[in-house]
Amino acid sequence: MTEEIEKVEEKVILVGVSEQDGDDAEDSLAELAELVKTAGAEVVDVVIQKRELIHPGTYVGTGKVEEIAQLLEQTGATGIVCDDELSPAQIKNLESLLAVKIMDRTLIILDIFAARATSSEGKIQVELAQLKYRLSRLTGLGRSMSRLGGGIGTRGPGEKKLEIDRRLINDRIAQLNRELKEVVKHREIARAKREKNEVPVVAIVGYTNAGKSTLLNHLTNAEVLEEDKLFATLDPTTRLLELDGHQQVLLTDTVGFIRKLPHHLIEAFKSTLEEAKYADYIFHVVDASNPQRDKQIHIVYETLDRLGVKEKKVVTLFNKMDQRTDQDPLQDFRADHVLQISAAHDAGLEEVKNLLQEMLREDKIYIERVIPYDKAGVLQLVRKKGELVSEEYVPEGIAIKAYVPMEVYGLPSLSD
Repeated sequence: MTEEIEKVEEKVILVGVSEQDGDDAEDSLAELAELVKTAGAEVVDVVIQKRELIHPGTYVGTGKVEEIAQLLEQTGATGIVCDDELSPAQIKNLESLLAVKIMDRTLIILDIFAARATSSEGKIQVELAQLKYRLSRLTGLGRSMSRLGGGIGTRGPGEKKLEIDRRLINDRIAQLNRELKEVVKHREIARAKREKNEVPVVAIVGYTNAGKSTLLNHLTNAEVLEEDKLFATLDPTTRLLELDGHQQVLLTDTVGFIRKLPHHLIEAFKSTLEEAKYADYIFHVVDASNPQRDKQIHIVYETLDRLGVKEKKVVTLFNKMDQRTDQDPLQDFRADHVLQISAAHDAGLEEVKNLLQEMLREDKIYIERVIPYDKAGVLQLVRKKGELVSEEYVPEGIAIKAYVPMEVYGLPSLSD
């Protein structure tokens, strides 16, 4: 069944609305084209209508709907993809007027997530988002998809039974919520364990395809999938990074952000995305070669704000410097530190580690002590909670240089 779905070749027309001069409608549609390509369909034409407000009944005006109908006939397209989330009424009306498959940006993103999810948590979250999306659009989507069969929007758990009724969907949502609560509980236990072990956590965030997985791989040999695609990796990965002085840090990769990230996904992936909320530091990876990087930076911060991620030290890493063609200034006024790197070529990664080490030392006190041999046990605490820079065995005891937190600094065995 899955193999047949994957082979469906769809040709689509992209449709967007520009509500004011200078908005990012064209850029948003260019990104939608990438999303559609990632989902496995071919874009055969693009239509943008300038109007003050999105049409409540048909998304675009009736004249533009007629123009789209002619384009469908000329291009042989099997459907249209609108750049905003459509209401049930818009789907139903467009379907009756155009008699093709009607899709929106949210459906495309959900479809990509369904194809990318590999962990049980990821699959639960995707199915939950899909079902909530379909529940509010049960009538329109049912006719559109069952008639055409297969293709975008029909992948992933729960997507094959398109005739499922509202009661069954609600039952399934309730079951998935119960399963997700268990997963969240395990995640919270793991998080509490990390806090108890006092290993600092760095969350890697950024726009999709900025190079987060590449950074994680090249810093920690994590072997996470790297592809030049939107949402190449979906499931979060946590890996240990060992710095000089045996200082350990956990790096957690998170799902990429994007324009108009669907509300259903924000809700469903909250437990995953909240890794950034509970991290000690944020690595914000930006694709320096992308002309839209300033807009992408804004969207990342907007999403972090929605998740309640505040008062974290942020290091912005302008990645893919080797691919950059413009000379415009690279800046992020919300970041505490900014570095330029090319993760794929290991360029600038030593500077990243050095900066991280400096940040970890900021809340610690530098000490030089000689610890008597009968109190050598305190060294284990120094290693665990601080950074042991050097140790040397001398007649009086163990001469150490270290960075330690206040709680360790005050111990009698470390007093002057």
